[in-house]
Amino acid sequence: MLLLPRALHGARGALALTSLCTCLLLTGCAQQAPAPGHGQPAESRAGSAGAGESRIAESKSAEGNPAERNAARGEPGNGGLERRQGSANGAAAHGGAGGPVEASLVREIPGLGPVTRASIPVAARQAFVVTGEGRDSPRSGVALYERDADTGWQPVTNRWPAHNALRGWTRDHRASDLRSPIGVFTLGDAGGRLPDPGSRLPYDEDSDFEAPGTGFLGEPLEGSFDYVVAIDYNRTPGTTPLDKERPMGPGKGGGVWIHVDHKGPTQACVSLSRTHMVELLRLLDPAKRPVIVMGDALALRD
Repeated sequence: MLLLPRALHGARGALALTSLCTCLLLTGCAQQAPAPGHGQPAESRAGSAGAGESRIAESKSAEGNPAERNAARGEPGNGGLERRQGSANGAAAHGGAGGPVEASLVREIPGLGPVTRASIPVAARQAFVVTGEGRDSPRSGVALYERDADTGWQPVTNRWPAHNALRGWTRDHRASDLRSPIGVFTLGDAGGRLPDPGSRLPYDEDSDFEAPGTGFLGEPLEGSFDYVVAIDYNRTPGTTPLDKERPMGPGKGGGVWIHVDHKGPTQACVSLSRTHMVELLRLLDPAKRPVIVMGDALALRD
């Protein structure tokens, strides 16, 4: 405590006290406490607030629209595939600038569970995934993926519409059961009634690839076998798709192909539009040991 002489009491004392306080302030003895955020750059503080507002706005904008909500998270839905692909490619490029790729960037094929993933051969670097809409549905969606050594499975195509068997899917396919087999099968041989459109797989052009008659909806089947890829279910790999040998016996069915869509359900095959069929033939590469992963969505999640 400061003690003032008795002579400074009164008006002159007040004046002296005021002068003394002013001196103390000027020497720094009464500094103010730092304001909140002191020491953090202004742009950093503003950026943190902006990011929070952006996340809130994004959440609100996608709240009422499942497709937008899925796309924002990179899940299946309208635009989801392109967004996921772009995000993964950008992240991979960032990780490749001298540093290891983060484990979170190593991608698996969406929609496949651990049992299905384990069924894909280690040597396979292409997977044509056929996802049925339901166990008893003849409709499905397909997409081709390729495996990168660093970043995992990446989509090569968008999702294409397709047909499968009339009665859907089964884990125990039998001849004439009108269901497509669930599982992972190799793809090694192609062919068709028309000349080779640029297939990398061995291609057998033969007039015996004919499809007479009509389908289950009364649609003409003509042209369905203009282009085919044999699915190695109960067949001998390395032979023409027309080969009739059935290693597991005729009761287990056979002749299961990917072929041109006739706008209706199949007996056991998977069918695509003519344009997509030609594109697939040009993309499947025997050096990448392609396989087909096929089944209804629920079964593939096993």
